[in-house]
Amino acid sequence: MPAEKAPAAEDDVAATPQDIIVTGSRVIRDGSASPTPLTTVSTEALLAASPSGTISDALNNLPVFSGSRNSFSNPGSNATGVQGGNGAANVLNLRNLGTYRTLVLFDGHRIPPTLYNSTVDVDLIPQELIQSVDVVTGGVSAVYGSDAVSGVVNYVLNKKFNGFRAHAEAGLSQYGDAATRNMGGAAGFDVGDRGHFEASVQHREADGILHRVGSRSWDNLAALQGTGSATNPYVLDQDVRLAAYSFGGKIASGVLANKTFNANGVLSAFDAGTSTNTSCCQIGGDGAYQDASMISPSRATQLFARFDYDLTDDVHVYVQGAANLKKNKSYTGWNVLNGLTISADNAFLSQDIQDQLDAAGQTTFKMNEIWSGAPRIEAMSKTRQIYVNAGIDGKLGDWNWDATYTHGSSRLKTVISNIPNQQRLAAALDAVVDPATGNVVCAASLVNSAYANCVPLNLFGPTASSQAAQDYVLGSVGFLTHTNMDAADAAISGTPFDTWAGPVNLAVSAEWRRVSFDASSTATATDYADCTNLTYNCSVTTATTSATALYPTTFPNSDTVSQSVKEAALEVEVPLLKDVPLFRSLKLNAAARYTDYSTSGDYWTWKIGGVWEVNNDLKLRGTMSRDIRAPTLYDLFQPTTVVVGTYTDVAGNKSVYVPSINNGNPDLTAEVGRTYTAGAVYKPSFLPSTTFTVDYYHTVVSDAITTVQGFNAATQQACINTGLYCNLIERNADGDVTAFYIRPENIAKVKTWGIDVEASYASRLFDKALSLRVLMNYQPHIYYEQPGIATIDQGGAGWGQNGLMPSPSVQVSAFLGYQLTDSIKLDLFEKFRNKFRRSGVEAQVFADEYVSSYATTNLTLTFDTGSAWKLQDGAFYVSVSNLFNAKPPLSGYYSGQSSAGQSYSFSDDPTGRAFLVGFRVKG
Repeated sequence: MPAEKAPAAEDDVAATPQDIIVTGSRVIRDGSASPTPLTTVSTEALLAASPSGTISDALNNLPVFSGSRNSFSNPGSNATGVQGGNGAANVLNLRNLGTYRTLVLFDGHRIPPTLYNSTVDVDLIPQELIQSVDVVTGGVSAVYGSDAVSGVVNYVLNKKFNGFRAHAEAGLSQYGDAATRNMGGAAGFDVGDRGHFEASVQHREADGILHRVGSRSWDNLAALQGTGSATNPYVLDQDVRLAAYSFGGKIASGVLANKTFNANGVLSAFDAGTSTNTSCCQIGGDGAYQDASMISPSRATQLFARFDYDLTDDVHVYVQGAANLKKNKSYTGWNVLNGLTISADNAFLSQDIQDQLDAAGQTTFKMNEIWSGAPRIEAMSKTRQIYVNAGIDGKLGDWNWDATYTHGSSRLKTVISNIPNQQRLAAALDAVVDPATGNVVCAASLVNSAYANCVPLNLFGPTASSQAAQDYVLGSVGFLTHTNMDAADAAISGTPFDTWAGPVNLAVSAEWRRVSFDASSTATATDYADCTNLTYNCSVTTATTSATALYPTTFPNSDTVSQSVKEAALEVEVPLLKDVPLFRSLKLNAAARYTDYSTSGDYWTWKIGGVWEVNNDLKLRGTMSRDIRAPTLYDLFQPTTVVVGTYTDVAGNKSVYVPSINNGNPDLTAEVGRTYTAGAVYKPSFLPSTTFTVDYYHTVVSDAITTVQGFNAATQQACINTGLYCNLIERNADGDVTAFYIRPENIAKVKTWGIDVEASYASRLFDKALSLRVLMNYQPHIYYEQPGIATIDQGGAGWGQNGLMPSPSVQVSAFLGYQLTDSIKLDLFEKFRNKFRRSGVEAQVFADEYVSSYATTNLTLTFDTGSAWKLQDGAFYVSVSNLFNAKPPLSGYYSGQSSAGQSYSFSDDPTGRAFLVGFRVKG
């Protein structure tokens, strides 16, 4: 990929050489001399291609960001796990090696973690004053420390902005949903002869798509069915429903078994629809389904300010701060009420039903229901992310030095609403007639004053439950986390001496940082229901101990845990040859870093690379590196978390509704990556303003930290076949699953390789400016190796275990800009991915193995209105994304048979054609 520095904005003050930051190095001052593949994309190019989103949304359109997570990803209500506590967080994932292996920088400095799994929600970074984004696709832990295994993304700030700019835009899909509103502005001015101040603000609102069911015609309750064997392959079916549940309540035992309350209070035979060859589900009929949100709605406000001052001609100081106030919401569907015990004398049952039960000598029966008559489960995540950075830099002769201090603080509060308080649910379900008044009341209220306000709950029908009963039963649980980072670093670089081939550049740096995390919860796994005076639906293990959690979803409390890191690094660039045959220049670049983690030991990382400039047209480059990703505090010390859900018991070939229990692992050590790159940059002299690049990369991560999920089908199969991981599956004496466990381990190896290709061209057509840029990533394999489990090849494959996102093997992004007239500019953006396999698990068999290819076209027209408004660079623009309304093909997830209407049914943006209008001014 080319390493060209983005052209300066018109209002930029010319930067001195020491102001230039080349991402991926502390000694290289010319990006084209970087041995590590480096791509620079200007903000203008990113937003022209996708003006309706943020810079980071647009950045995710680049082919190197395979499997990034943003608002288009399938949102979830789980406040723990791969989302880092926020399923709609905007995170970057180079090569689909994991967001935690991609290091995010802001103007060359590490961004503090904003999510408690140490991932950065890049919406923190102020969009209004970013002039370009550098993407380094190679290991650079020796330069920047841990996490830079798959690469680095550096947001480059325009530090010399003068004047003001403002913009506003609004968008809407052609279906009347997914509305967006975005406005912001920036201002900058000099303070005296030596100071400069700049600030920005931006506010964004996105209404999202709140329902999967009925929102898009192409997604009609799709889910994979079957077992994935040759005799029963996975089939992507439509109109998939859960066979054990209905919306009005399906009776699961006794004389009335397989009857359902399709109408309030009225029993009818349950229509079993058509078999799917999966025990959980059926096609059509009376089975229930879920209705999750398709795109998460969000609100966010970004604030930024910076002041810098020249103390002397050679000493410069600055202080800057940013804040991101963000709120996301998602819906996972309705509450699943599984195995309810109902008294035959329940007051809401008709006399006819009670008589049938009495005749059969039946005092209770079991019932399952998807409670669609109540509000859907809502997950609300509110974040307050603060970033403060202060620094001093200067020159000492021929040497440049700098020192900075950074503080980051992130507060994340997640509230899961509309879930049942299971003690109140048990009380409300036992409805009886008060002999004194003749009113229907809760049985417990007749013997225990604590239930005086209990409202009896009628679940016998789709809309039978009253609002008062819902208000009594449903509650919420909250999870509050704080993640803080303090860091200090210093560096000095310069030229200690020259050789005949040029100056030797040297940089020495040191860094210290401390990261801490704490968590608190309003409902923990040890908060149990009080079963006193409750006859049904509240289990007791002893005379005084309950086995029923107060809420089906619980979160942990955690005392403050922390880790400190001390690092020292050395980097050198040595010119070896210059102006000899076949060698216009040859330079060697090398770096080494020592890192000491208080929690996981000490490590050496290194990088060595070179650039061979054959002539003015051709340049060859290559690197090899040893990189690390240390375990995060959450990997090490995450407190126990329990989430109850529906899973498939592979051994029993049946659905189970059981808790999934997360634990940390304090014995984890750092994973180690080895990366090799080799590439070429060709700028033909016979074709000016044209660049071709090609880069090969190969990465192996050993001792990789993987979260082993007991409920995962492959993990369960490994237990059956080899006895491994059986400790993650808890069964009772009858062999029934009672719980699954989740735990991170240093047991995996990740391997990938691929090729990046880029071509750019600038010229004039009919005397008007024309630019073309095409980027392609070919990544045929991403191997995940784990003992006892068949190797997963996520390259060219769809959804994978542990939150792995789809990874097409070929992705292409093309940018075309053309100045149609002096006042009208056309921008076209084309994004393409090839078809991919539905799963990376080789042994799985699919009736239709592939998800078809997909491409979208974005069109933007910008009308120059500056002269009319007498403002510099005034413009009005209109944009159509997904111009041809391409429908994303359904993908499905092999562990999501029972997720119809809930998750994992698509891998591409589901919005469809959308329109946006906006304006911007600059003065």
